[in-house]
Amino acid sequence: MTGPDHSGPDHHGPDRPGHDATGTAKLLGLSLEFDPGKGASVSMPVTPDHANRHGNLHGGLISTVLDTAMGATASYLKGEGGKIPFSTISLTVNFIAPMPLGGTITATGRVMGGGFKTVFVEGIARAEDGTLVAQASGTFKRAPI
Repeated sequence: MTGPDHSGPDHHGPDRPGHDATGTAKLLGLSLEFDPGKGASVSMPVTPDHANRHGNLHGGLISTVLDTAMGATASYLKGEGGKIPFSTISLTVNFIAPMPLGGTITATGRVMGGGFKTVFVEGIARAEDGTLVAQASGTFKRAPI
Protein backbone atom coordinates (compact mmCIF):
# COMPACT_ATOMS: atom_id res chain seq x y z
CA MET A 1 0.00 0.00 0.00
CA THR A 2 1.37 3.39 -0.94
CA GLY A 3 0.54 6.83 0.38
CA PRO A 4 -1.09 9.68 -1.53
CA ASP A 5 0.67 11.06 -4.60
CA HIS A 6 2.00 14.53 -3.78
CA SER A 7 4.06 14.95 -6.93
CA GLY A 8 1.67 16.76 -9.26
CA PRO A 9 1.68 20.50 -9.90
CA ASP A 10 -1.32 21.12 -7.61
CA HIS A 11 0.07 19.14 -4.68
CA HIS A 12 2.76 19.87 -2.14
CA GLY A 13 6.11 18.35 -2.90
CA PRO A 14 9.42 19.16 -4.55
CA ASP A 15 7.78 21.21 -7.31
CA ARG A 16 5.89 23.39 -4.80
CA PRO A 17 8.46 25.13 -2.57
CA GLY A 18 6.96 26.01 0.79
CA HIS A 19 4.44 23.18 0.62
CA ASP A 20 6.55 20.28 1.80
CA ALA A 21 4.56 17.62 3.59
CA THR A 22 4.81 18.02 7.35
CA GLY A 23 5.37 15.10 9.67
CA THR A 24 1.69 15.24 10.61
CA ALA A 25 0.62 15.17 6.95
CA LYS A 26 2.84 12.18 6.28
CA LEU A 27 1.69 10.34 9.41
CA LEU A 28 -2.01 10.82 8.62
CA GLY A 29 -1.75 10.45 4.84
CA LEU A 30 -3.04 13.95 4.12
CA SER A 31 -3.26 15.03 0.49
CA LEU A 32 -3.12 18.77 -0.18
CA GLU A 33 -4.46 20.43 -3.33
CA PHE A 34 -4.70 24.07 -4.39
CA ASP A 35 -7.38 25.78 -6.44
CA PRO A 36 -6.01 29.03 -7.91
CA GLY A 37 -7.78 32.06 -6.48
CA LYS A 38 -9.92 29.95 -4.13
CA GLY A 39 -7.71 28.18 -1.61
CA ALA A 40 -6.67 24.75 -0.44
CA SER A 41 -8.34 21.43 0.18
CA VAL A 42 -7.01 18.58 2.29
CA SER A 43 -8.17 14.97 2.01
CA MET A 44 -7.50 12.03 4.29
CA PRO A 45 -8.48 8.38 3.96
CA VAL A 46 -10.27 7.35 7.15
CA THR A 47 -8.90 4.09 8.56
CA PRO A 48 -9.56 2.10 11.75
CA ASP A 49 -6.40 3.73 13.19
CA HIS A 50 -8.33 7.03 13.19
CA ALA A 51 -11.36 5.75 15.10
CA ASN A 52 -12.86 7.05 18.30
CA ARG A 53 -14.57 4.65 20.70
CA HIS A 54 -17.83 4.98 18.75
CA GLY A 55 -16.22 3.62 15.58
CA ASN A 56 -16.15 6.93 13.70
CA LEU A 57 -13.37 9.37 12.83
CA HIS A 58 -12.00 11.01 15.99
CA GLY A 59 -13.00 14.68 16.32
CA GLY A 60 -9.41 15.74 16.92
CA LEU A 61 -8.47 14.39 13.51
CA ILE A 62 -11.42 16.16 11.88
CA SER A 63 -10.08 19.34 13.50
CA THR A 64 -6.58 18.60 12.21
CA VAL A 65 -7.79 18.17 8.63
CA LEU A 66 -9.77 21.43 8.87
CA ASP A 67 -6.86 23.32 10.48
CA THR A 68 -4.49 22.12 7.78
CA ALA A 69 -6.82 23.16 4.94
CA MET A 70 -7.53 26.52 6.51
CA GLY A 71 -3.90 27.33 7.31
CA ALA A 72 -2.82 26.26 3.83
CA THR A 73 -5.54 28.48 2.36
CA ALA A 74 -4.26 31.48 4.33
CA SER A 75 -0.68 30.75 3.27
CA TYR A 76 -1.56 30.11 -0.37
CA LEU A 77 -3.76 33.19 -0.84
CA LYS A 78 -2.10 35.66 1.55
CA GLY A 79 1.46 34.34 1.88
CA GLU A 80 2.96 34.74 -1.59
CA GLY A 81 1.51 31.56 -2.98
CA GLY A 82 2.39 29.52 0.08
CA LYS A 83 5.96 30.67 0.55
CA ILE A 84 5.09 32.26 3.90
CA PRO A 85 3.50 30.02 6.53
CA PHE A 86 0.61 31.07 8.75
CA SER A 87 0.09 29.87 12.33
CA THR A 88 -3.26 29.14 13.92
CA ILE A 89 -4.23 31.69 16.57
CA SER A 90 -7.71 30.33 17.18
CA LEU A 91 -9.84 27.53 15.80
CA THR A 92 -13.49 26.77 16.53
CA VAL A 93 -14.98 23.56 15.15
CA ASN A 94 -18.66 22.62 15.07
CA PHE A 95 -19.22 18.91 14.53
CA ILE A 96 -22.33 18.25 12.43
CA ALA A 97 -22.32 14.53 11.58
CA PRO A 98 -20.15 11.49 12.28
CA MET A 99 -17.52 10.55 9.69
CA PRO A 100 -17.60 6.78 9.16
CA LEU A 101 -14.49 4.69 8.68
CA GLY A 102 -13.49 3.53 5.22
CA GLY A 103 -14.20 6.72 3.33
CA THR A 104 -12.26 9.91 2.69
CA ILE A 105 -12.80 13.21 4.47
CA THR A 106 -12.06 16.42 2.56
CA ALA A 107 -11.79 19.87 4.11
CA THR A 108 -11.65 23.15 2.24
CA GLY A 109 -10.76 26.63 3.41
CA ARG A 110 -12.02 30.04 2.35
CA VAL A 111 -10.57 33.42 3.35
CA MET A 112 -13.29 35.59 4.84
CA GLY A 113 -11.28 38.69 5.63
CA GLY A 114 -8.31 40.12 7.43
CA GLY A 115 -5.23 41.94 6.32
CA PHE A 116 -1.54 41.41 5.81
CA LYS A 117 -0.65 39.80 9.15
CA THR A 118 -3.93 38.30 10.33
CA VAL A 119 -6.40 36.34 8.20
CA PHE A 120 -9.87 35.01 9.03
CA VAL A 121 -10.68 31.69 7.39
CA GLU A 122 -13.70 29.42 7.42
CA GLY A 123 -13.58 25.74 6.65
CA ILE A 124 -15.91 22.88 5.88
CA ALA A 125 -15.27 19.16 6.03
CA ARG A 126 -17.31 16.70 4.00
CA ALA A 127 -17.53 12.95 3.56
CA GLU A 128 -17.20 11.48 0.05
CA ASP A 129 -20.99 11.44 -0.36
CA GLY A 130 -21.16 15.18 0.34
CA THR A 131 -22.36 14.91 3.94
CA LEU A 132 -21.30 17.95 5.94
CA VAL A 133 -19.19 16.56 8.78
CA ALA A 134 -17.96 19.78 10.40
CA GLN A 135 -17.68 23.54 9.98
CA ALA A 136 -14.91 25.71 11.39
CA SER A 137 -13.74 29.28 11.74
CA GLY A 138 -10.23 30.32 12.54
CA THR A 139 -7.78 33.15 12.80
CA PHE A 140 -4.32 32.72 11.29
CA LYS A 141 -1.21 34.86 11.76
CA ARG A 142 1.49 35.40 9.15
CA ALA A 143 4.87 34.07 10.27
CA PRO A 144 7.64 36.62 10.72
CA ILE A 145 10.19 36.69 7.94
